[in-house]
Amino acid sequence: MNDVDRGARRRFLARIAAAVGALGVAGCDRLSQSEWFPPILDSAEKLNERLAKLVTGRSAMAKEYTAADVSPTFRSNGTARPDNPEYAALAANGFAGYALDVGGLVAAPRRFTLAELRALPSRTQITRHDCVEGWSAIAQWQGARLSALLDVVKPAATAKYVVFHCADPMEEGGQSPYYESIDMDDAYHEQTLLAYALNGQPLPIANGAPIRLRVERQLGYKHAKYVMRLELVESFAHIAGGKGGYWEDQGYQWYAGI
Repeated sequence: MNDVDRGARRRFLARIAAAVGALGVAGCDRLSQSEWFPPILDSAEKLNERLAKLVTGRSAMAKEYTAADVSPTFRSNGTARPDNPEYAALAANGFAGYALDVGGLVAAPRRFTLAELRALPSRTQITRHDCVEGWSAIAQWQGARLSALLDVVKPAATAKYVVFHCADPMEEGGQSPYYESIDMDDAYHEQTLLAYALNGQPLPIANGAPIRLRVERQLGYKHAKYVMRLELVESFAHIAGGKGGYWEDQGYQWYAGI
């Protein structure tokens, strides 16, 4: 993608962030219930899709920064500690018993321990996180390349999406666990990581430990935290509200490219 196209996306999203800023610290739930915000995201998605079709931008790299640019702190977007007994037990043991389940439309479904994930080809990158709530922060992330994991499990030709099932329930009583999804273009992108380190340290619980998705050309709600299971699918019809993500089921748009 050229600088003009990238600039058009970021200017549009800057207007969204300015509008969100007027609400102070309103969160994603409050925004999703408003009458005005989902239509703005809808128009943003249409713009992003048009630009993506006009240029060969799906393989473009998100801007990377230097260590001097790293923000003093990185806020916890969304859940800070999942209200989930299974997750709490894993956290209490330093995630020693954690394993990432990978299945669905793959030839070789399997579970990956944290050690096995860390042994996969990795990448370290310093990028900017843009939250739909109106804030941004720059941080260094290290993690396994999602493409390397997919090479191990061998997706079927019919697989169109990777769905990330997470440990954080979004409703009382442990209901509606968070989930997100990306397509195979983003799944194989060089900067798409299953991150296990933030700023050179093990990923904190507030930021998604032990594993979170980093998909650097997407808005913050796409960066699923507390990832427990990956499912490769041909459609979202059988998953929750069928829109490809928790916030998408509430009216947010699935394609959140920046």
